[in-house]
Amino acid sequence: MREFWIRIDPMLPKEEKKELIKKTIGFCTAYVTDQVDENLARQFGAKTVVSPKNGDILLLKSIDEALGASVDKKRCILTNIQSSKDEEKIIKAVEASVNYIIAKCEDWKIIPLENLIASTYGKSKLLTSVSNTQEAMLALEVLEIGVDGVLVELSDLNEIKRIYDACKDVKSRVAERAERIPVVLARITEIKPLRSGARICIDTCDLMKEGEGMLLGCQSSGLFLIQAETEENPFVAPRPFRVNAGSIAQYLLTQGGKTKYLSELRIGDEVLIVDRNGGNRVTNICRTKIEWRPLLLVEAEFNNKKFKTIVQNAETIRLVTKDGTKSVKELAKRDEVLVHIQEGGRHFGRLVKEESVIEQ
Repeated sequence: MREFWIRIDPMLPKEEKKELIKKTIGFCTAYVTDQVDENLARQFGAKTVVSPKNGDILLLKSIDEALGASVDKKRCILTNIQSSKDEEKIIKAVEASVNYIIAKCEDWKIIPLENLIASTYGKSKLLTSVSNTQEAMLALEVLEIGVDGVLVELSDLNEIKRIYDACKDVKSRVAERAERIPVVLARITEIKPLRSGARICIDTCDLMKEGEGMLLGCQSSGLFLIQAETEENPFVAPRPFRVNAGSIAQYLLTQGGKTKYLSELRIGDEVLIVDRNGGNRVTNICRTKIEWRPLLLVEAEFNNKKFKTIVQNAETIRLVTKDGTKSVKELAKRDEVLVHIQEGGRHFGRLVKEESVIEQ
Protein backbone atom coordinates (compact mmCIF):
# COMPACT_ATOMS: atom_id res chain seq x y z
CA MET A 1 0.00 0.00 0.00
CA ARG A 2 1.34 3.48 -0.90
CA GLU A 3 1.80 6.02 1.89
CA PHE A 4 -0.29 9.22 1.75
CA TRP A 5 1.14 11.85 4.10
CA ILE A 6 -0.15 15.39 4.64
CA ARG A 7 1.90 18.29 5.97
CA ILE A 8 0.07 20.55 8.44
CA ASP A 9 1.27 24.08 7.71
CA PRO A 10 2.05 25.71 11.10
CA MET A 11 1.02 29.10 9.65
CA LEU A 12 -2.58 28.01 9.03
CA PRO A 13 -5.25 29.30 11.43
CA LYS A 14 -6.15 26.67 14.03
CA GLU A 15 -9.70 26.21 12.69
CA GLU A 16 -8.36 25.48 9.19
CA LYS A 17 -5.94 22.94 10.64
CA LYS A 18 -8.82 21.21 12.41
CA GLU A 19 -10.94 21.16 9.25
CA LEU A 20 -8.04 19.76 7.22
CA ILE A 21 -7.45 16.91 9.66
CA LYS A 22 -11.17 16.09 10.09
CA LYS A 23 -11.73 15.93 6.32
CA THR A 24 -8.69 13.75 5.59
CA ILE A 25 -8.46 11.49 8.64
CA GLY A 26 -10.16 8.66 6.74
CA PHE A 27 -7.43 8.24 4.15
CA CYS A 28 -4.29 10.03 5.39
CA THR A 29 -1.56 7.58 6.46
CA ALA A 30 0.40 10.11 8.52
CA TYR A 31 0.43 13.81 9.38
CA VAL A 32 3.70 15.72 9.30
CA THR A 33 3.55 18.44 11.95
CA ASP A 34 5.61 20.88 13.94
CA GLN A 35 5.83 20.12 17.65
CA VAL A 36 3.03 22.56 18.42
CA ASP A 37 0.49 20.62 16.30
CA GLU A 38 1.28 17.07 17.46
CA ASN A 39 -1.58 16.91 19.95
CA LEU A 40 -3.99 18.60 17.54
CA ALA A 41 -3.51 15.79 15.00
CA ARG A 42 -3.99 13.13 17.67
CA GLN A 43 -7.08 14.89 19.01
CA PHE A 44 -8.92 14.02 15.80
CA GLY A 45 -7.70 10.43 15.63
CA ALA A 46 -4.46 10.58 13.65
CA LYS A 47 -2.92 7.11 13.69
CA THR A 48 0.59 8.33 12.95
CA VAL A 49 2.21 11.69 13.61
CA VAL A 50 5.57 12.56 12.08
CA SER A 51 7.26 15.35 14.06
CA PRO A 52 10.67 16.37 15.42
CA LYS A 53 10.30 15.52 19.12
CA ASN A 54 7.37 13.35 20.22
CA GLY A 55 6.18 11.97 16.89
CA ASP A 56 5.38 8.33 16.33
CA ILE A 57 7.97 8.76 13.58
CA LEU A 58 10.79 11.22 14.33
CA LEU A 59 11.22 13.91 11.68
CA LEU A 60 14.92 14.67 11.22
CA LYS A 61 16.62 17.30 9.08
CA SER A 62 20.11 15.92 8.60
CA ILE A 63 22.02 12.66 8.35
CA ASP A 64 23.95 13.57 11.51
CA GLU A 65 20.69 14.00 13.38
CA ALA A 66 19.52 10.63 12.04
CA LEU A 67 22.67 8.90 13.22
CA GLY A 68 22.29 10.40 16.70
CA ALA A 69 18.56 9.76 17.07
CA SER A 70 17.08 7.03 19.23
CA VAL A 71 16.46 3.81 17.34
CA ASP A 72 13.49 3.04 19.59
CA LYS A 73 11.33 4.97 17.14
CA LYS A 74 11.11 4.96 13.39
CA ARG A 75 13.08 7.78 11.79
CA CYS A 76 12.32 9.98 8.80
CA ILE A 77 14.69 12.40 7.09
CA LEU A 78 13.42 15.33 4.99
CA THR A 79 15.82 16.70 2.40
CA ASN A 80 15.87 18.92 -0.69
CA ILE A 81 17.33 17.33 -3.81
CA GLN A 82 19.27 19.84 -5.89
CA SER A 83 22.32 17.87 -7.02
CA SER A 84 23.98 14.45 -6.91
CA LYS A 85 25.56 15.43 -3.58
CA ASP A 86 22.09 15.45 -2.02
CA GLU A 87 21.50 11.97 -3.42
CA GLU A 88 24.71 10.83 -1.69
CA LYS A 89 23.32 12.08 1.64
CA ILE A 90 20.26 9.93 1.14
CA ILE A 91 22.39 6.87 0.43
CA LYS A 92 24.11 7.50 3.77
CA ALA A 93 20.70 7.72 5.44
CA VAL A 94 19.76 4.37 3.92
CA GLU A 95 23.01 2.87 5.21
CA ALA A 96 22.08 4.23 8.65
CA SER A 97 18.76 2.30 8.42
CA VAL A 98 16.57 5.42 8.35
CA ASN A 99 13.02 4.12 7.86
CA TYR A 100 11.54 6.94 5.74
CA ILE A 101 13.07 9.45 3.35
CA ILE A 102 11.11 12.43 2.03
CA ALA A 103 12.73 13.88 -1.09
CA LYS A 104 11.74 17.37 -2.20
CA CYS A 105 12.74 17.73 -5.84
CA GLU A 106 12.64 21.38 -6.89
CA ASP A 107 13.42 21.52 -10.63
CA TRP A 108 14.42 18.06 -11.86
CA LYS A 109 11.70 15.71 -10.65
CA ILE A 110 12.06 12.46 -12.62
CA ILE A 111 15.79 11.62 -12.90
CA PRO A 112 16.54 12.23 -9.20
CA LEU A 113 13.63 9.97 -8.23
CA GLU A 114 14.85 7.25 -10.59
CA ASN A 115 18.27 7.38 -8.94
CA LEU A 116 16.79 7.37 -5.44
CA ILE A 117 14.41 4.48 -6.13
CA ALA A 118 17.35 2.45 -7.41
CA SER A 119 19.29 3.26 -4.21
CA THR A 120 16.55 2.89 -1.61
CA TYR A 121 14.21 0.18 -2.95
CA GLY A 122 13.66 -2.55 -0.38
CA LYS A 123 15.80 -0.74 2.23
CA SER A 124 14.04 2.51 3.21
CA LYS A 125 10.64 3.88 2.21
CA LEU A 126 10.96 6.75 -0.25
CA LEU A 127 8.32 9.50 -0.36
CA THR A 128 8.33 12.66 -2.42
CA SER A 129 6.66 16.02 -1.93
CA VAL A 130 3.93 16.78 -4.49
CA SER A 131 1.70 19.78 -5.12
CA ASN A 132 -0.69 18.44 -7.78
CA THR A 133 -2.15 15.30 -9.31
CA GLN A 134 0.23 15.12 -12.26
CA GLU A 135 3.29 15.19 -10.00
CA ALA A 136 1.79 12.43 -7.85
CA MET A 137 1.02 10.18 -10.84
CA LEU A 138 4.53 10.61 -12.26
CA ALA A 139 6.19 9.89 -8.93
CA LEU A 140 4.13 6.73 -8.38
CA GLU A 141 5.13 5.28 -11.76
CA VAL A 142 8.80 6.35 -12.06
CA LEU A 143 11.13 3.46 -12.97
CA GLU A 144 8.05 1.18 -13.15
CA ILE A 145 8.27 0.74 -9.35
CA GLY A 146 7.39 4.27 -8.25
CA VAL A 147 7.96 5.91 -4.88
CA ASP A 148 6.51 4.35 -1.74
CA GLY A 149 4.26 7.33 -1.13
CA VAL A 150 3.70 11.06 -1.40
CA LEU A 151 3.76 14.01 0.97
CA VAL A 152 1.10 16.60 0.13
CA GLU A 153 1.98 20.10 1.26
CA LEU A 154 -1.34 21.83 0.54
CA SER A 155 -4.34 23.10 2.47
CA ASP A 156 -6.78 22.99 -0.47
CA LEU A 157 -9.05 20.08 0.46
CA ASN A 158 -10.37 19.61 -3.09
CA GLU A 159 -6.88 19.30 -4.55
CA ILE A 160 -5.78 16.96 -1.74
CA LYS A 161 -8.75 14.69 -2.52
CA ARG A 162 -7.90 14.76 -6.24
CA ILE A 163 -4.33 13.74 -5.50
CA TYR A 164 -5.53 10.95 -3.22
CA ASP A 165 -7.93 9.65 -5.89
CA ALA A 166 -5.07 9.66 -8.41
CA CYS A 167 -2.90 7.65 -6.02
CA LYS A 168 -5.77 5.24 -5.39
CA ASP A 169 -6.16 4.82 -9.15
CA VAL A 170 -2.52 3.80 -9.47
CA LYS A 171 -3.04 1.20 -6.73
CA SER A 172 -6.17 -0.16 -8.37
CA ARG A 173 -4.38 -0.54 -11.70
CA VAL A 174 -1.58 -2.51 -10.05
CA ALA A 175 -4.17 -4.74 -8.35
CA GLU A 176 -6.05 -5.19 -11.60
CA ARG A 177 -2.88 -6.17 -13.42
CA ALA A 178 -2.31 -8.91 -10.82
CA GLU A 179 -5.87 -10.28 -11.18
CA ARG A 180 -5.96 -12.82 -13.99
CA ILE A 181 -8.48 -12.64 -16.80
CA PRO A 182 -10.01 -16.10 -17.35
CA VAL A 183 -9.47 -17.65 -20.78
CA VAL A 184 -10.80 -20.97 -22.07
CA LEU A 185 -10.20 -23.20 -25.08
CA ALA A 186 -12.85 -22.82 -27.77
CA ARG A 187 -13.06 -25.11 -30.80
CA ILE A 188 -12.91 -23.64 -34.32
CA THR A 189 -16.14 -24.36 -36.24
CA GLU A 190 -15.82 -22.11 -39.31
CA ILE A 191 -13.19 -20.15 -41.25
CA LYS A 192 -14.59 -17.98 -44.03
CA PRO A 193 -12.79 -15.52 -46.35
CA LEU A 194 -14.53 -12.12 -46.64
CA ARG A 195 -14.20 -9.11 -48.94
CA SER A 196 -11.72 -6.34 -48.17
CA GLY A 197 -12.63 -4.04 -45.29
CA ALA A 198 -11.18 -1.57 -42.83
CA ARG A 199 -8.88 -3.25 -40.35
CA ILE A 200 -6.89 -1.57 -37.59
CA CYS A 201 -3.41 -2.11 -36.16
CA ILE A 202 -2.87 -1.00 -32.55
CA ASP A 203 0.70 0.17 -31.92
CA THR A 204 1.46 0.39 -28.19
CA CYS A 205 4.07 2.01 -25.96
CA ASP A 206 5.23 -1.43 -24.79
CA LEU A 207 6.85 -4.58 -26.15
CA MET A 208 5.01 -7.90 -26.18
CA LYS A 209 6.36 -11.41 -26.36
CA GLU A 210 5.10 -14.77 -27.65
CA GLY A 211 1.70 -15.59 -26.19
CA GLU A 212 0.82 -11.95 -25.46
CA GLY A 213 -1.71 -9.82 -27.31
CA MET A 214 -5.20 -8.40 -26.91
CA LEU A 215 -8.72 -9.80 -26.47
CA LEU A 216 -10.88 -8.96 -29.50
CA GLY A 217 -14.09 -10.11 -31.09
CA CYS A 218 -17.33 -9.37 -32.90
CA GLN A 219 -19.32 -10.05 -29.69
CA SER A 220 -18.47 -8.67 -26.25
CA SER A 221 -19.42 -12.08 -24.82
CA GLY A 222 -16.52 -13.92 -26.51
CA LEU A 223 -13.17 -12.27 -27.19
CA PHE A 224 -10.30 -14.04 -28.98
CA LEU A 225 -6.70 -13.65 -27.82
CA ILE A 226 -4.88 -12.31 -30.88
CA GLN A 227 -1.11 -12.31 -30.54
CA ALA A 228 1.12 -9.30 -31.18
CA GLU A 229 3.38 -9.40 -34.25
CA THR A 230 6.26 -11.04 -32.37
CA GLU A 231 7.02 -13.93 -34.74
CA GLU A 232 10.02 -14.03 -37.07
CA ASN A 233 9.21 -14.67 -40.73
CA PRO A 234 11.08 -14.39 -44.06
CA PHE A 235 9.13 -11.38 -45.35
CA VAL A 236 8.30 -8.93 -42.54
CA ALA A 237 10.32 -7.85 -39.51
CA PRO A 238 8.65 -8.52 -36.13
CA ARG A 239 6.76 -5.61 -34.62
CA PRO A 240 6.33 -6.67 -30.99
CA PHE A 241 4.65 -3.37 -30.13
CA ARG A 242 1.75 -4.07 -32.53
CA VAL A 243 -1.48 -6.07 -32.50
CA ASN A 244 -3.22 -6.40 -35.86
CA ALA A 245 -6.67 -6.23 -34.29
CA GLY A 246 -8.94 -6.91 -37.24
CA SER A 247 -12.19 -5.27 -38.31
CA ILE A 248 -12.58 -1.73 -37.01
CA ALA A 249 -16.10 -2.52 -35.74
CA GLN A 250 -14.88 -5.16 -33.27
CA TYR A 251 -14.77 -5.01 -29.49
CA LEU A 252 -11.57 -4.74 -27.45
CA LEU A 253 -11.45 -5.70 -23.76
CA THR A 254 -10.23 -2.85 -21.55
CA GLN A 255 -9.77 -2.42 -17.79
CA GLY A 256 -12.52 -3.43 -15.40
CA GLY A 257 -14.24 -5.80 -17.84
CA LYS A 258 -15.32 -2.94 -20.11
CA THR A 259 -15.13 -2.98 -23.90
CA LYS A 260 -14.38 -0.38 -26.55
CA TYR A 261 -15.05 -0.35 -30.27
CA LEU A 262 -11.76 -0.38 -32.13
CA SER A 263 -12.97 2.68 -34.07
CA GLU A 264 -12.96 4.67 -30.79
CA LEU A 265 -9.28 4.16 -29.96
CA ARG A 266 -7.05 7.22 -29.87
CA ILE A 267 -3.38 7.97 -29.20
CA GLY A 268 -2.73 7.89 -25.45
CA ASP A 269 -5.68 5.62 -24.59
CA GLU A 270 -5.01 2.78 -22.15
CA VAL A 271 -5.32 -0.81 -23.40
CA LEU A 272 -4.78 -4.24 -21.85
CA ILE A 273 -2.02 -6.61 -22.87
CA VAL A 274 -3.06 -10.18 -21.98
CA ASP A 275 -1.11 -13.46 -22.04
CA ARG A 276 -2.23 -17.07 -22.47
CA ASN A 277 -2.47 -17.55 -18.70
CA GLY A 278 -4.73 -14.52 -18.25
CA GLY A 279 -1.92 -12.36 -16.85
CA ASN A 280 -2.35 -8.75 -17.94
CA ARG A 281 -0.92 -5.27 -17.74
CA VAL A 282 -1.89 -1.79 -18.90
CA THR A 283 -0.13 0.17 -21.63
CA ASN A 284 -0.90 3.21 -23.78
CA ILE A 285 -1.55 3.50 -27.50
CA CYS A 286 1.20 5.16 -29.54
CA ARG A 287 -0.80 5.17 -32.79
CA THR A 288 -3.52 3.32 -34.65
CA LYS A 289 -3.35 2.51 -38.34
CA ILE A 290 -6.40 1.76 -40.48
CA GLU A 291 -6.00 0.15 -43.90
CA TRP A 292 -8.28 -1.77 -46.27
CA ARG A 293 -7.29 -5.43 -46.50
CA PRO A 294 -8.89 -8.82 -47.30
CA LEU A 295 -10.62 -10.12 -44.17
CA LEU A 296 -11.33 -13.52 -42.64
CA LEU A 297 -14.20 -14.62 -40.39
CA VAL A 298 -13.19 -17.05 -37.63
CA GLU A 299 -15.88 -18.79 -35.57
CA ALA A 300 -15.31 -20.89 -32.45
CA GLU A 301 -17.60 -22.76 -30.06
CA PHE A 302 -17.56 -23.12 -26.27
CA ASN A 303 -20.33 -24.75 -24.22
CA ASN A 304 -22.59 -24.89 -27.30
CA LYS A 305 -22.26 -21.13 -27.87
CA LYS A 306 -20.57 -19.69 -30.93
CA PHE A 307 -18.31 -16.66 -30.98
CA LYS A 308 -16.77 -14.82 -33.93
CA THR A 309 -13.89 -12.53 -34.78
CA ILE A 310 -12.97 -10.87 -38.08
CA VAL A 311 -9.24 -10.54 -38.74
CA GLN A 312 -7.03 -9.61 -41.66
CA ASN A 313 -6.56 -12.55 -44.01
CA ALA A 314 -2.76 -12.76 -43.73
CA GLU A 315 -0.12 -15.17 -42.43
CA THR A 316 1.10 -12.75 -39.73
CA ILE A 317 -2.20 -12.84 -37.81
CA ARG A 318 -1.91 -15.47 -35.10
CA LEU A 319 -4.41 -16.73 -32.53
CA VAL A 320 -3.05 -17.90 -29.18
CA THR A 321 -3.46 -21.57 -28.26
CA LYS A 322 -2.80 -23.46 -25.04
CA ASP A 323 0.87 -24.10 -25.80
CA GLY A 324 1.66 -21.87 -28.76
CA THR A 325 0.05 -19.86 -31.55
CA LYS A 326 -1.43 -20.56 -34.93
CA SER A 327 -1.55 -18.40 -38.05
CA VAL A 328 -5.08 -17.80 -39.32
CA LYS A 329 -3.90 -19.18 -42.68
CA GLU A 330 -3.12 -22.48 -40.94
CA LEU A 331 -6.30 -22.70 -38.85
CA ALA A 332 -8.54 -25.69 -39.39
CA LYS A 333 -11.86 -26.82 -37.99
CA ARG A 334 -11.57 -28.45 -34.56
CA ASP A 335 -8.40 -26.51 -33.69
CA GLU A 336 -8.62 -24.97 -30.22
CA VAL A 337 -7.82 -21.32 -29.47
CA LEU A 338 -8.01 -19.19 -26.34
CA VAL A 339 -11.13 -17.08 -25.80
CA HIS A 340 -12.31 -14.91 -22.90
CA ILE A 341 -15.99 -15.59 -22.15
CA GLN A 342 -18.06 -12.99 -20.28
CA GLU A 343 -21.64 -11.75 -20.13
CA GLY A 344 -22.51 -10.08 -23.41
CA GLY A 345 -24.50 -6.96 -24.21
CA ARG A 346 -22.89 -3.59 -23.60
CA HIS A 347 -24.08 -0.01 -23.32
CA PHE A 348 -21.16 2.29 -24.19
CA GLY A 349 -18.78 -0.48 -23.18
CA ARG A 350 -20.41 -1.24 -19.82
CA LEU A 351 -22.36 -4.36 -18.91
CA VAL A 352 -25.99 -3.62 -18.01
CA LYS A 353 -27.33 -6.92 -16.65
CA GLU A 354 -30.96 -5.79 -16.61
CA GLU A 355 -30.92 -4.91 -20.32
CA SER A 356 -31.91 -7.55 -22.88
CA VAL A 357 -29.30 -7.69 -25.64
CA ILE A 358 -28.79 -10.45 -28.21
CA GLU A 359 -25.39 -10.65 -29.93
CA GLN A 360 -25.21 -12.88 -32.99
